[in-house]
Amino acid sequence: MRKPIRGVLAAFTGALLLSTGIAAVGGPTAKAEGNGLGAQPAMGWSSWSFIRRNPTAQNIEAQAKAMKDSGLTKAGFIYANVDDFWYHCPGSQGPNVDAYGRWVTDETKFPPSGTENGVQVVADYVHSLGLKFGLYVTPGISKQAVAQNTAIEGTPYHAQDIATTTAEQNYNCGGMVGIDYTKPGAQQFVNSWADQFAGWGVDYVKIDGVGTPDIPDVQAWSDALKQTGRPIRLELSNSLDINNAATWARLSNGWRTGGDIECYCGPGGSSYPLTQWSSLSSRFNQAANWAPYGGPGGFNDYDSLEIGNGANDGLTPDERQTQMSLWSLASSPLILGTDLTHLDPTDLGLLHNTDVLSVDQDAISAKRIASDSASQVFAKTEKSGDVVVGLFNTGSAPRAVSTTVAALGLPAARDYSLSDLWSHKETESTGTIAADVPPHGVALYRVHALDHVLRGVNPDVSLALNWAPAAGDSTQRTVTEVLADNGATPVTSVGLKLTGPSGVTVTTSSRTKVRKVKGGSTARATFKVTIPPSTALFTSSAFHASATYRYVSGTAAQLSVGDTITVNHAVLAPYKTFAATTSDFSQSGTQLGIRAQGADLWDSTNEYGSIYLPGAEHDGSTTTVKINSQAGTDVWAKAGIMVRNDITGADTSPGYLALVETPSNGYLLDWDSNGDGRLDSQDSIGTATYPSWLKLVRNGTTYSGYYSTDDTTWNLVGTVTVPTAAATQDVGLAVTSHAPETTGEVDFDGFTTSK
Repeated sequence: MRKPIRGVLAAFTGALLLSTGIAAVGGPTAKAEGNGLGAQPAMGWSSWSFIRRNPTAQNIEAQAKAMKDSGLTKAGFIYANVDDFWYHCPGSQGPNVDAYGRWVTDETKFPPSGTENGVQVVADYVHSLGLKFGLYVTPGISKQAVAQNTAIEGTPYHAQDIATTTAEQNYNCGGMVGIDYTKPGAQQFVNSWADQFAGWGVDYVKIDGVGTPDIPDVQAWSDALKQTGRPIRLELSNSLDINNAATWARLSNGWRTGGDIECYCGPGGSSYPLTQWSSLSSRFNQAANWAPYGGPGGFNDYDSLEIGNGANDGLTPDERQTQMSLWSLASSPLILGTDLTHLDPTDLGLLHNTDVLSVDQDAISAKRIASDSASQVFAKTEKSGDVVVGLFNTGSAPRAVSTTVAALGLPAARDYSLSDLWSHKETESTGTIAADVPPHGVALYRVHALDHVLRGVNPDVSLALNWAPAAGDSTQRTVTEVLADNGATPVTSVGLKLTGPSGVTVTTSSRTKVRKVKGGSTARATFKVTIPPSTALFTSSAFHASATYRYVSGTAAQLSVGDTITVNHAVLAPYKTFAATTSDFSQSGTQLGIRAQGADLWDSTNEYGSIYLPGAEHDGSTTTVKINSQAGTDVWAKAGIMVRNDITGADTSPGYLALVETPSNGYLLDWDSNGDGRLDSQDSIGTATYPSWLKLVRNGTTYSGYYSTDDTTWNLVGTVTVPTAAATQDVGLAVTSHAPETTGEVDFDGFTTSK
């Protein structure tokens, strides 16, 4: 039986938590507009990811029934939400409206029953299952209401009395304009809409297309829902401004922190795959940045949980565990986007894991306590004093990820129990918490401090590869394989082994067998590695380390990790290199290569790797390059020609333009139209093919961008003016993977600029 440390250490624990910054409770103290909802993150299902443009009474009811029949409702998934396309949209004139300017239900999808509206019919069915029902809306008022000057229910006012001419965001139908909330009748219009929703039995309202200018709409809907007298949860979407986080927390129960997690990459418009790794991995930074703002009353929403349909999710099994672990550590709403009528048994097991679900429902937002190019560590302290920690491997090879109890804010103790929330196995550690984590995978532990050594439990053991810095000849490397016993009890009969790919020589330069490793100690073996020379821009070699050992009980165990070493060539003068994200560069004759990560090249995000020529761009310049290949890390990955007054001024330099190719969105000419050092305007054309050629021609401050698929016929992408372009500028090649933590390689040739 475990004996937790209590009493004297409790005060020390509180002080240590403050000093390390790992909060015992998370989020703002203010409730969401006092509506009494949102004590915990919402759990349920939404129609958008899978059903998308065709919600019907039949398929919504089928999904709700499947949610109950699968046992998901017992696990806490209770909301069945209808997203966009429930209303009738004839075109750009906006949604059809009733006599009071409110959207009209599409009765071909949601047939009425007698005098009962079709949406209410579905809501009644959902309620009969013991579930709650959600519905979708966007800010503003339909242009059709304005054109018809519809009455505002219960008032002498009409649509034209409150409408503005400012377009509102309705992503799919369009045709919405703003509301002037200083005008009489404006709040009453929203009240009447909220009353209608309440009368239909709506329990959850999602307002989509919300931006900073829509704060008055959010306030109006918050007030309107409260005045109905029906408890209705209010959620906001999407990509909300973090600078207004306190406002979103005050007015709603949840807010989307980024864009859609769906990849929209299925063939022929198919919903499958629902998402992809790059869409998931972008949430790590969101979870870190938004952590201070989520808590009881309102939560940071990282979008749909795409778990349930096996390979059709678009994620590997390890990536699915990663998504559920990150969402739960962050206490994000868990709104499924999958087809619940065809659930994968393994995925269903993940969704039924009450140990993980309880981490989400503790309503505490985890903080990121460590991050590098291939790993992330998030942790939070629960009210019990236990710490839940996620060790994430965001890289493409197995690797050891570790932290310490001190970094987690745990008190000094004799020992610590580590409960693996996925495998349900328990180990012990005296202070280091480490795991060998598969690519894009996670180890999720509940860590508990003990005043005694935990007997009868195996120690936490980890394996790692430590590469010595490359010497002048990067084809000759030394690596040490390290097995660490992080617990209090020893392991015995340790054997260490390293293998490499064909053609690579691995030789042992130390012993590889150790009879006994004490608790808190390590076993090490050193290997010499020789990688054959190559003219390729980048040569990657995958290595596999393995270890066998026995616990004191005699039970045999083994571990394995992998690592990939990439050899490149020096980039020679007159070229220079610059990295605004994790990047590698190489040159082989006229060929230039860039391997880079990066979230994007757009607006305030400028994460790229570049090989460039300083001061080589001027009036009359013509720059050309051939793109031989581009890694498809994301449909918006970008590679091509960049011009800036200073390429090393990633977040500040004006005179900014990029002519790029993307894997799935053709050729783009992006430029800074107002001189603030941000790409804010775009022309696009064509379909990507490889190889491709790009050409940029400058005439004063006007630039024309072209692409070719044969280096003979040139197609104009666009001609633009960059008003802040200096007389001489840097010009170079730039790459961003559009997938944080994921590296994409692009190979170029024949980069030239006229003098």
